[in-house]
Amino acid sequence: MSQVKENDTIKVHYTGKLSNGQVFDSSLEREPLEVELGKGMLIPGFEKGIIDMKLNEKKTINIPVAEAYGDVQKELMYEVKKEQLPPDMAPEVGMGLASKDENGREVQFRVAAVNDDHIIVDANHPLAGQDLTFDLELIEIK
Repeated sequence: MSQVKENDTIKVHYTGKLSNGQVFDSSLEREPLEVELGKGMLIPGFEKGIIDMKLNEKKTINIPVAEAYGDVQKELMYEVKKEQLPPDMAPEVGMGLASKDENGREVQFRVAAVNDDHIIVDANHPLAGQDLTFDLELIEIK
């Protein structure tokens, strides 16, 4: 029987959960994830968990913070004066924002706190600092 090895292209259905059991993403209601392994497209723990799976195998993997999105980095949190925001904007905690960095690349932020004269924005991945669990089902090995 065929087993997944490094650099294979695979299709996998997944359901991702936080440590409290809350589902944060799932492919079950859409097409399975198709990806070539070894290209840095997946978090390390997810890719490691797929290696050696057999076709149609189902399993659950637990991914610690270090093999997921890493720890929350305080240096990716910024204070922005409200006067720098568009005048019609009413920032709320959890709201997504985008900006351009000095190289013109788009950077995604989340509003982490709203104060009287400023907001705190967070550029960490929303799942940073979280241990993750994935239920996997290997659909295809190419």
